Amino acid sequence: MPPTMSSGEKRLIANTILTVVALVVLRLVAAAFTPLTFDEAYYWTWSKHLAGGYYDHPPMVAFVIRAGTMIAGDTELGVRLVSILLALPMSFAVYRTTEILFGGMRTAASAVVLLNVTLMAAVGTLIVTPDAPLLVASSFVLFFLAKVLESGRGEWWLAVGAAVGCALLSKYTAMFFGLAIVIWLIAVPKLRRWFLSPWLYGGGLVALALFAPVILWNADHQWVSFIKQLGRARIEDFRPAFIAELVPTQVGFATPLVFILGAMGLHAMAWRQSGAYAARMLVNTMFWTIVAYFVWHSLHARVEANWFAPVYPAFAVAAAVAANLTPWEGARKKLAEFCVRWAAPSGILLFAALIVQANTGLLSGYRRDATVRSVGVGWREIAREIEATRARVGASCVLAPDYGTTSWLAFYLPPDTCVAQQSQRIRWVNTREPAGAWLGSKLLFVDDAVPDGRLYLKDHFGRFEKVGEIKRKRGPLVIETYLLELLEQPKGGDPFDRSPPPELLR
Repeated sequence: MPPTMSSGEKRLIANTILTVVALVVLRLVAAAFTPLTFDEAYYWTWSKHLAGGYYDHPPMVAFVIRAGTMIAGDTELGVRLVSILLALPMSFAVYRTTEILFGGMRTAASAVVLLNVTLMAAVGTLIVTPDAPLLVASSFVLFFLAKVLESGRGEWWLAVGAAVGCALLSKYTAMFFGLAIVIWLIAVPKLRRWFLSPWLYGGGLVALALFAPVILWNADHQWVSFIKQLGRARIEDFRPAFIAELVPTQVGFATPLVFILGAMGLHAMAWRQSGAYAARMLVNTMFWTIVAYFVWHSLHARVEANWFAPVYPAFAVAAAVAANLTPWEGARKKLAEFCVRWAAPSGILLFAALIVQANTGLLSGYRRDATVRSVGVGWREIAREIEATRARVGASCVLAPDYGTTSWLAFYLPPDTCVAQQSQRIRWVNTREPAGAWLGSKLLFVDDAVPDGRLYLKDHFGRFEKVGEIKRKRGPLVIETYLLELLEQPKGGDPFDRSPPPELLR
């Protein structure tokens, strides 16, 4: 700490660091005993076969998981370790961004704490998806742009490019950062000079160079990932009902009190001129550019709550502005003070309640909720039953119809067990395909006990026999029932459905 700090400032910094570290430790504890979601297990399979791209997303999440499992092994904690620890540099970036743009340690410390107590940051770094590294990269994009504004030095554009490149390696949503930066430069007259500077374009080249492996992978695979994800922007069926889901889901992910502060901060920066114009415009463009796209997307399809991850660093800065810099009066002042006092405790309580509910179902009286199918509660137990059945019937490989079940099987069955998805082979193009001895005369098929399941098998195998039925449970609640089918005589000699992905059939 600089020697010029007062004792109060030193105490503020120390308390902020302790708060962030305590929250990280809480997430690590939760990570160790919470089973993987099916998406996490899927991305874990990516980490075993690193590549420049994948059917669904760019590769950053695979590298994050690989780094964690190299430290803590192929465990739930290992899968999540590095993602959770990335909250530390993320917090530094948000602190420095707020300090540069709006001044004052208290405002900067508020931004850090408010971001870390949101479910977007808490659950978003605990449950490892591409949104986790994207959230962290987004905080550094904002930080480095603040450094450009503060210093006026062109070299910082190279850092901006590196941060945008890392964001692009996380998720294609990061493409909107380029548009947001252009809008910011146009909107602030003193910044327009950068359009004539080679540093700006140098930063763009850095981002492109980092993103190049994804482009090359797509070029080798018929551009399937680009077609799959970028094609979502096209409206084919107007369904505005999805717009109604946007605000409620973000109230939940931001936690209600942080959401209120963030909304008040955005209002203050737009109408009350809280902060310098260039600083306010930076926060607004980084927030509203991506939000505008998701509003557009919601006109025809559901927008998942976690997709808003890249706007949360800017949103946390806005919340801190509302909490510390804006002179509210009357009822608004009381509301802001209430939110500031209770935002952190309520956010921590919501996180703890969510973890307890996901693992036990206790808070809903063991009834179904939004987490019940996605979190792999019960998989440790049923994996032992599946392996025992496989050994009993002499099956050489375990097949499943969907990527989620396949990935859970791969993670929870004994290491080196042959596991494969019977369809959608595009998802596994980076892996070594099971062949020869792995695909012997007998295969074990694990699928939901759905009425038309056996009709599906009849189309692909000459002989199939039910050899078991198991139930995945959370407490007394039966989440899913799986049928275990012994498969033989694949039609055409190939047990896999090799139909092209739908994106390539349009």
